[in-house]
Amino acid sequence: METFAELGLKEEVNKALEDLGFVKPTPIQEKAIPHLLTSESDLVALAQTGTGKTAAFSLPIVNQLDENERSVQAFILSPTRELCLQIAKDIEKFTKYQRKIKTIAVYGGARIDTQIKQLLAGGQIVVGTPGRVCDMIRRKKLDLSNIKWVVLDEADEMLSMGFKDELDFILETTPEEKQTLLFSATMPREIARIAKKYMTDPLEIAAGEKNIGAKNVNHVYYTVQQRNKYQALKRIADVNPDIYSIVFCRTRRETQEVADNLIRDGYSADALHGDLSQAQRDVVMRKLRSKHLQILVATDVAARGIDVDNLTHVINYTLPDQVESYTHRSGRTGRAGNKGTSIVIVTSREVYKIRQIEKKIGKEFEKGMIPKGRDICETRLISMIENLKKVEVDEENINEFLPGIYEKLEDLSKEDVIKKFVSVEFNKILAYYRGARDLNESDGRGRDRDRNGRDRDRGDRRSRDRDDRRGRDREDRGDRRDRNSGVEFARFHINVGQKNNLNPARLMGMINEIPSVSKVEIGQIEIFKKFTFFDVDANLKSEISEALSGMDFEGTSIVIEPVKERPKTTTSRRGDRKDRSDRGGYNKSRSGRGGGGDRAKRAKDNFRKKRRR
Repeated sequence: METFAELGLKEEVNKALEDLGFVKPTPIQEKAIPHLLTSESDLVALAQTGTGKTAAFSLPIVNQLDENERSVQAFILSPTRELCLQIAKDIEKFTKYQRKIKTIAVYGGARIDTQIKQLLAGGQIVVGTPGRVCDMIRRKKLDLSNIKWVVLDEADEMLSMGFKDELDFILETTPEEKQTLLFSATMPREIARIAKKYMTDPLEIAAGEKNIGAKNVNHVYYTVQQRNKYQALKRIADVNPDIYSIVFCRTRRETQEVADNLIRDGYSADALHGDLSQAQRDVVMRKLRSKHLQILVATDVAARGIDVDNLTHVINYTLPDQVESYTHRSGRTGRAGNKGTSIVIVTSREVYKIRQIEKKIGKEFEKGMIPKGRDICETRLISMIENLKKVEVDEENINEFLPGIYEKLEDLSKEDVIKKFVSVEFNKILAYYRGARDLNESDGRGRDRDRNGRDRDRGDRRSRDRDDRRGRDREDRGDRRDRNSGVEFARFHINVGQKNNLNPARLMGMINEIPSVSKVEIGQIEIFKKFTFFDVDANLKSEISEALSGMDFEGTSIVIEPVKERPKTTTSRRGDRKDRSDRGGYNKSRSGRGGGGDRAKRAKDNFRKKRRR
């Protein structure tokens, strides 16, 4: 492996890297930097999260910038403000000795007038998020017409978050003559579409294989009942006393609830999600990086841009909607040569998703058992003793107190002292876990294996057999109240589905981008081949219906309709079985006289008459 000094970077850049302690490039840096220094051709670079992608694209750019030209020469697009800020800070470190180079971060959640002033003052590099960048372009405050480099960082994540339209709009404002760099951890179909549409014969490089998990990460799953998920999480934390982890949840509400429960139960925890202000997020991130937090509970979107090398665990409290997102999550542990563990807590009905992830990442999951109370107590006691042995004794200051201590303990044996010492530390945890029940649930894998050992998960088979015909039967739910959150939901039907490349993340992205809506609660999402059902806060149903109606999605104009509770009808069992293929409406042949039941009776009577003859 070459050193950075051998890659051909200028003296000022190498000096900044030396100050940062950078000596040898990572595999993706070793492949990307020489190409970008010597070629103007486009580049698609595939590498896992935490492999040094920022330096791979920014070092060649800052090496070639015209420092005397104040207009925007390089534009970097990232999915979230955390990642945007992280990239901007890294570039500022790389340009420490190139004082004329200015980097501007443009992102939502901060004062737009301040960012406008920075853009008007001029800068060679702009790092931005899709929503705020589109706003700046429309306001004519950001001009990308003369840029030489466009970088799409975490491009797969931008698409999974529903930023396809923004991405198209931004790229259409850039000049044809430029170098486009696309960096991604995975290579879904939409990334290939972007590369085909906006790039010219790009060179593709990869550090490792496409879409695989990091080599230093061990993958484990636990099967529990839904109501026991939080207790399982606590036991996993308790059996790992030195845990330093991110716990991933699907929604902002769930994220805050889990974090609040952990804090209430005495854990060093906090939440990171979209409802926090930028100042609050900064405080949480400072606590995490300084290890004043052991457990950070976060959504996928909020966790983008977190750059922490020594996380011991990533815990999937709920699985993401897209398999690719699991790769991003698990890639946050096992960095910088360290070992890490990615844990998934699932119900028995979700085990089939583990099989899907295994195929995608090319690794098998270990089936873990939620520790029992005795296991946790033993682990914590041993950990305490190990830490006790490492304590340094200040002989000079403690010696004067020892005679009095010895006198107080002289009537106790060595064994009694140890027992009492342990009891002081562990009476509470021993009492808590005394008689604790087993939380493990069978996932049925043993029963569902055929003679060749191939896994045949029953839930997976059933889910493949059910599709649109089951979906139509759910129309009768109408408006209802979620038992857990207390939010009353309204259900909608839209005319786009899987064949239009709709997924839950893109749908949530469309809803969250509606200007008149903020902090909307989104409930169940059910996506079928040609249509979709979804639940949203009933208080905002008018705004959401109006905003989505007529919106263009992949060339289809969205038609949105509220789902109303349909009237109940009485039907014969035979008629109901016969009409299962048309659950979206009513079969007139069984709704009144002359239906299927009467025809069967007449046929039976005619047969009897013939026999009498």
